[in-house]
Amino acid sequence: MAEPSSVSVVVPAYHEGAVIAEVVAALAAAGPWHEIIVVDDGSGDDTAERAAAAGAVVVRHPYNKGNGAAVKSGIRRATGEFVLIIDGDGQHRPEDARRLVGRLGEYDLVIGARSSATQATHARRFGNSALNRLASYLTEREIPDLTSGFRAARREHLREFLHLLPNGFSTPTTTTLAFIKAGYNVAFEPVEARVRVGTSKIRLASDGAKFLMIIFKIATIFSPLRVFLPISAASFLLGAAYAVWTIAVQSKIPNGAVLLILFAVVVFLVGLVSEQISALRFEGRQ
Repeated sequence: MAEPSSVSVVVPAYHEGAVIAEVVAALAAAGPWHEIIVVDDGSGDDTAERAAAAGAVVVRHPYNKGNGAAVKSGIRRATGEFVLIIDGDGQHRPEDARRLVGRLGEYDLVIGARSSATQATHARRFGNSALNRLASYLTEREIPDLTSGFRAARREHLREFLHLLPNGFSTPTTTTLAFIKAGYNVAFEPVEARVRVGTSKIRLASDGAKFLMIIFKIATIFSPLRVFLPISAASFLLGAAYAVWTIAVQSKIPNGAVLLILFAVVVFLVGLVSEQISALRFEGRQ
């Protein structure tokens, strides 16, 4: 079991001056952490100053790079054996951090799984639910909250996957699937999220397409054949059925059936290649 004294707390923050001091103070009161690191991701307010005044170690980005980039900077700066990542917007309860950390040792990654009732909007709930179902299908295990940024893990394991982590807001998604793909022990600890202070940095209009790309990246990076194979099989069966029906009725093979069967073959071969590329990403790990 991990002790708080061996845990570096990483808090990515962007324009969180209104609440960051309270978050740091509450974390400090929750346990004798090895260190509390606030990564100011190019904020235009006094986030960094308030965090430093509250006693945190502050890492500053000269300009906004994204939540993922802030998390990676915090992991690189951390010196504890374990790393706890918690958002700087005040929605997660610091007292829950002790429960997550308490399961480290038995597990390599512990994720604070939020209930659907605590999701901010119906659109956010729908999007997260879709991602959860896709991830559960790809990994063949139940994933109740794929996008929670509240998580704790061994620092050495997190550093293994830094090259996979994007600079944007899909870092929790990538780390969860990477740990499962690598065969590490992953646990989900139920937590209740509070209403965040300030406004969310995610915008449905501008970030909806990014979420769609995240879905495609999840499929192609971690379990491509589980996506390509059903598409290939459906195309082949449709083409074969169309060919049989046309031969029986018109005594000829239609071009459409040939195209569907060829498409099925191409998709299957692309899936095989993608599966090999996916496996190469995890070769050479310790």
